[in-house]
Amino acid sequence: MASEKKIDPSLKLISEYLHLADDTIFVIPEYQRAYKWEHDVQCDKLWEDVNAYMQEDGKDPYFFGTVIIDASKDGELRLIDGQQRTTTFVLLMKALLVRIEEVIPQMAEDEESRGIKEDLDKYRRIIIECLYKKDDEDDVREVIRNWASVQNIEYIKNNSINEEPKYKDDITKILQGRTFDDIECNVHRIPRRQKDNKYTNFFRNFKFFYHRISSDLKDSTTLRQFAKTFLRKCQIIEIRSWQTEQAIMMFNSLNSTGMPLSDADIISAQLSAKAGDEREEFNDRWNYFIQLASRLENGRVADTSTILQQYMYIKIAEEVEVDPNKKANVTTEAMRKFYMGSHQSLLNDPLAFCAQLNKLAEIWEKIREYPVIKVALKFNMNIKSFIASYLYRYDVGEISEEKVRSITECLLRLFAILELVPDGYSSSRFKIFLFTERLKLVKKEYPIEEISKDIDAHIASNWTENDIYEKIRYYERNILVYLNEYLYARQNGYRLPILPTTQVEHIMPQSGHNINAIREDAGFANDADGKEEFKMLVDKIGNKILLEEKKNKTIGNDWFVSKKNNEDGYKSSEFGLAQAMAKYPNEKWTKEDITKFTNDTAERLTAFIFNK
Repeated sequence: MASEKKIDPSLKLISEYLHLADDTIFVIPEYQRAYKWEHDVQCDKLWEDVNAYMQEDGKDPYFFGTVIIDASKDGELRLIDGQQRTTTFVLLMKALLVRIEEVIPQMAEDEESRGIKEDLDKYRRIIIECLYKKDDEDDVREVIRNWASVQNIEYIKNNSINEEPKYKDDITKILQGRTFDDIECNVHRIPRRQKDNKYTNFFRNFKFFYHRISSDLKDSTTLRQFAKTFLRKCQIIEIRSWQTEQAIMMFNSLNSTGMPLSDADIISAQLSAKAGDEREEFNDRWNYFIQLASRLENGRVADTSTILQQYMYIKIAEEVEVDPNKKANVTTEAMRKFYMGSHQSLLNDPLAFCAQLNKLAEIWEKIREYPVIKVALKFNMNIKSFIASYLYRYDVGEISEEKVRSITECLLRLFAILELVPDGYSSSRFKIFLFTERLKLVKKEYPIEEISKDIDAHIASNWTENDIYEKIRYYERNILVYLNEYLYARQNGYRLPILPTTQVEHIMPQSGHNINAIREDAGFANDADGKEEFKMLVDKIGNKILLEEKKNKTIGNDWFVSKKNNEDGYKSSEFGLAQAMAKYPNEKWTKEDITKFTNDTAERLTAFIFNK
């Protein structure tokens, strides 16, 4: 019967849509995007929409759009369009169940409460029937009595190759827990993330709904009203297709009310469709890419879209011959149009394509901890594209810290100027030159020495040393503080210890309890002119160094003598300039000191920019 069908649209309540037969599960296909809905954006809107509809007490059902299902495989409802909403409905329904379970035992036994309690128990049964695939009243009651009976029930299977593999089962962990505390105890925690960011979107969104239900639906009457609204008045149109190719085509062209599909989602769908008999190996390679990209994204180095874009620029540059008399074309196709249109042949070999993306990801994974890269990542994000273009010419094993340092310092000379001048990256002195230089960056026959000469000549022909020196003296932002610390460390044999928590420290504090006395001690007049002069100097680059976060919080507003002599201050810092400050011969840090160090820093940075 099913094999004869092609399309079967059906209007369903969400509680009907989520009520699966015992032998059926939802499946998120390999080519689907990761679960991306955020609690403070999409989930908040969903909550507000349902809550507002509940307040209006509308008679007509509330419609949540269309869901497209590939039903070509027995026992599997493959979510083609509607994965984000379906997953979120499940999380909201589970949060509602947890709260109802908390409220029912606390309710009074009077006549008025009895009817509310019966209704809440009815909605509890409906949710258990949905999430734990129960049809029999006795089975539902068994779940309520014995929670262990649901531990082996599979409801939704996540095959997405765009989802971090080790976190795919978080929604199952959420469904298997009975109380909020049980669930929080068992879900995944992402390493090196703080506060709520250490959790997956699955748990964060479940937690959001649980807390909103607990805080907004404070009495059992409004809880009952919300449960009735969500379970008995909210609808979707479910369209089931029994032809996989047709379903994938719909996936590529439709996205009813969810988040727009990213370029990476569309490209991975195409690759999966083309993989054929090699799909299992492709899935393994794509999973590896997603894991690498996820680690890089956590470190704010790169993500899937960044790497796809970098590969696109590399392929464009490889196709163009170097012509010293001709500037490169900086007008490029949009990424999706590039991969799905003019260069769709790149997708014809999914395994080879994955290998190239993995190579780029592995390059970034290898170099991400190098000090020069940590500094470069503080600059305009476009610098990453040119670093990748050059390093891609090598096998990953051939890449050394010296190779990385040589190309990155070349590029930093120009990007340091970008930080100083009013021109944006898209101006002719930056983007056109860099796109032209990329034609050499990707080709091994052009050594780093030639590229360095090109950059030196370009800088010398567009800016003067005196102009750049003066701009640095009046510079008040923080990015060049990192470059200055890097150059000082390199000149003095330190290895720069930049961490995500590294902070910019003002040697003379900007504020604090003793700021008036510190200003006077530093030689500033205690009048309007003195305060204005202080304001002009305190943010100069000669008054800034890098410091560990803990130290900065401890001594940030202290007197200079305390900072330099405190065992928890400059003396024990791993940063070279802080150590130099600890040995500074004067006990005071004056306005003359700030001016002197600003000039010294301007000389150091200018010499670097002009490769002296």
